Amino acid sequence: MSSVLNLPLVEKGAAAQGASLLQDVSLPALVLHREALEHNIRWMQKFVSDSGAELAPHGKTSMMPALFQRQLDAGAWGITLATAVQTRAAYAHGARRVLMANQLVGAPNMALIAELLADPDFDFYCMVDHPDSVADLGAFFAQRGVTLKVMIEYGVIGGRCGCRTEQEVLALAKAIQAQPALALCGIEGYEGVIHGDQAISGIRQFADSLVRLAVDLHNDGLFAIERPIITASGSAWYDLIAESFETHNAKGRFLSVLRPGSYVAHDHGIYKEAQCCVLDRRADLEEGLRPAMEVWAHVQSLPEPGFAVVALGKRDVAYDAGLPVPLRRYRAGAQASAGDDVGACKVTAVMDQHAFLTVAPGVELRIGDIISFGTSHPCLTFDKWRTGLLVDERLQVIENLETCF
Repeated sequence: MSSVLNLPLVEKGAAAQGASLLQDVSLPALVLHREALEHNIRWMQKFVSDSGAELAPHGKTSMMPALFQRQLDAGAWGITLATAVQTRAAYAHGARRVLMANQLVGAPNMALIAELLADPDFDFYCMVDHPDSVADLGAFFAQRGVTLKVMIEYGVIGGRCGCRTEQEVLALAKAIQAQPALALCGIEGYEGVIHGDQAISGIRQFADSLVRLAVDLHNDGLFAIERPIITASGSAWYDLIAESFETHNAKGRFLSVLRPGSYVAHDHGIYKEAQCCVLDRRADLEEGLRPAMEVWAHVQSLPEPGFAVVALGKRDVAYDAGLPVPLRRYRAGAQASAGDDVGACKVTAVMDQHAFLTVAPGVELRIGDIISFGTSHPCLTFDKWRTGLLVDERLQVIENLETCF
């Protein structure tokens, strides 16, 4: 007769408080370094506050409610999210002001938000960019007897969502005003889709256009609140948006809200490069953001000279904006140490569960070695994990941070 062991499931990357990354954790694991994380939260909050704006960090980057709370505790005005389901998750974990930087489409999604709006302390905003959406939202929320706060999304040709012309914005505002269940509370844009050699001037023009539209709507009495919101900013060009809003904000008639998200973890790729550009543009800024996120994994195979296979793949780390970057090598079971620099090594490809690593001359690896990897585009690394490990400078686990994707 066979027997079955009654063993608990083991969550990928989870570990007990106080566990050592080098001795006790089943790898791969998503690792967040406390010191860098706390620095990034303080740094961005100070930058935004010094710019005369409010911060609503984009929570869809991590979908870690524990990070939302840290950002709110540091002074964030609210949390930005992308979907009704994300909004419900944030509400369940204590967020009471959400800016959904997206359209609320489909009756099931509207119903999720309508239920939350039964709480008078819940402050919610979503985007609209088309008369069809205005009509659908107006009818749904009128039937529920609930007022929905909306903002007009203004976009660029070839970009993402949003009205494409100022005339469309003005016409949409009048359509919203005709819906008793809708309240127009601001205007929103996203500059991250503006690229090319003239990106900086294009972003400044876009931000100026947002403010100008807000002034026109305000002068025409189309906003439902006295101090409407004007919001933009991803994680690459937030300094330009802050500068334009601060310069053109018509004597404080509007509440300026910036909503970068990736800054909380930062990265070793596209946002590292973007941060260098921010510091080049703003010589007054002190030290910038620090990469706080890494993915740790074992060397699994050494099948050929100069070639290693690491137990890390597409199911563990983002690969859309650059392959993972090897940082340091540690000996499994050793005491916490600085580790050996393996930055000269290079990941050349990733499969579902494997990374191909070219081993640089002079770097000696053995099976079971642990390598920490930096990532590019943190959003698509976070969403591969249900748990991330917050660790201290001794590489010991402080907390398991759960995601709610």
